[in-house]
Amino acid sequence: MANLSALWRHPIKSHGREALTAVTLTRGQAMPWDRRWAVAHDGAKVEPGHWGPCVNFSRGAKTAALMAINATCDEATETITLRHPDRPDLTFRPDSEQDRFLDWVRPLMDENRAQPTRIHRLDGRGMTDTDYPSVSLLNLASNADLARKMGQDDISALRWRANLHLEGLAPWQEFDWIGKTIRIGTAELAVKEPIKRCLATTANPKTGLRDLDTLAALNAHWDHQNFGIYAEVTTTGQITLGDTVQVL
Repeated sequence: MANLSALWRHPIKSHGREALTAVTLTRGQAMPWDRRWAVAHDGAKVEPGHWGPCVNFSRGAKTAALMAINATCDEATETITLRHPDRPDLTFRPDSEQDRFLDWVRPLMDENRAQPTRIHRLDGRGMTDTDYPSVSLLNLASNADLARKMGQDDISALRWRANLHLEGLAPWQEFDWIGKTIRIGTAELAVKEPIKRCLATTANPKTGLRDLDTLAALNAHWDHQNFGIYAEVTTTGQITLGDTVQVL
């Protein structure tokens, strides 16, 4: 039987991940505090307080170094602490201290890419990669199967920036869930679609350097770039590490 083995949120889209042990999912919303903020670049066309597609924001697909950021979110004070192997730790308030963040992140950015200019906040539905408030799920058996196909002892599951990591499934079984509803803890989620992957997954989450061509491997072995699934919360409930996953 499948169970929930890890929980991750990304308070600032593409700028750090944070491990959790339990969370309450709310119907029609993204994972709490996941991608609540996003970093718009100088070519962005997105209105404050509104969702926009990922092309408007700084992300690991364009700047690999961002993939090595870890984050901690203090919900009570709405402060974020960012850590990167090549930068000093930074604790700041995204809503009022964005200049401190911009000074911190600019040395990580590729000079030939659009540069970060401002932070956008979007409560509730989050600045997900989908035009609906999604939660992303990863099958660790699929990750292990891909690693074998690529001749790797291990591929860090953090490359995929998923919210929920699942174990106990057969490789690629998650794709059979599309169009179905699953229950984890007391929450229920409707599985919507596979996740088409981008260049962000080619970067090592420890170093921020591109070192594995995950996209070429997916295309070579399965003729697509899909990895993981998107789901939408349909019933509010709490999920906790170790919870079983049921297909309804």
